[in-house]
Amino acid sequence: MLIAHTSCFSRWPIAAAVLLLASACAPKPDLAAAVATPAAAPSATPAAPPSATPATIAVPSSVDLASLRKTLADRLPSLPPIDEISATPMPGVFEVRMGADLVYTDATGDHIVQGEIIDTRSRTNLTESRLNKLSAISFASLPLKDAIAIKQGSGSRRMAVFVDPNCGYCKRFERDVAALKDVTVYTFLYPILGPDSTAKSRDIWCAKDRAAAWRGWMLDSTLPPTAAAACDVAALDRNTKFGRQHRVTGTPAAVFEDGTRAPGAIPAAQLEKLLAAAKPG
Repeated sequence: MLIAHTSCFSRWPIAAAVLLLASACAPKPDLAAAVATPAAAPSATPAAPPSATPATIAVPSSVDLASLRKTLADRLPSLPPIDEISATPMPGVFEVRMGADLVYTDATGDHIVQGEIIDTRSRTNLTESRLNKLSAISFASLPLKDAIAIKQGSGSRRMAVFVDPNCGYCKRFERDVAALKDVTVYTFLYPILGPDSTAKSRDIWCAKDRAAAWRGWMLDSTLPPTAAAACDVAALDRNTKFGRQHRVTGTPAAVFEDGTRAPGAIPAAQLEKLLAAAKPG
């Protein structure tokens, strides 16, 4: 399902380790649009089934993954620690996983590529599918103690949101969220837009009534009192770490009870549909 959205973004590039040279004026092919475009009439040769995931593809005996890992680490010392190297459906191309980030390399580590692999037979974005699996968030795994819980009505339905106090789209989104009935909203302060976002998040988290401070700022632009220096804001650091681990790169980002993730300022009607679909039982 494709959900149109608007978000405030922050990026944590791997590119510090790899210098990519490109023309600023060169148009980038829209692969997502190409995949979404209806396919032409089928040829006489039947389409093959979707390619296997990297975990199910055998690595050729001629490839030494331990040596490949060492080569990449030695040549690119700023590269994040490599967790896994596996074969891809594209012969000679290997997936390099670093946490929830992916790049691709050849069997010798002489080249590295940041991009997406598209299976043209099944019209599947294999990179996107893999990233979605790596960054999936189970609602049960959310550290709810680090969120601001806001109960509306009976609070019987549940959703979590990652939000930055300086994100304009988050403010628009908050108005729709505040109008929802019978829902508990777990608000994870996620200051990714700069130092002022961190300062505001600190003040909100340290307020006597966190929910009132959050809604007061987002809905009425009422600044919370300045936090005391001794206030414990470790939760904000944990939220940032959790979000990065799960590739939450923009705000707002919502997570529903069935694990569905929805980025951007989703309209109220769409929120209701997602809540209804996610409700257990």
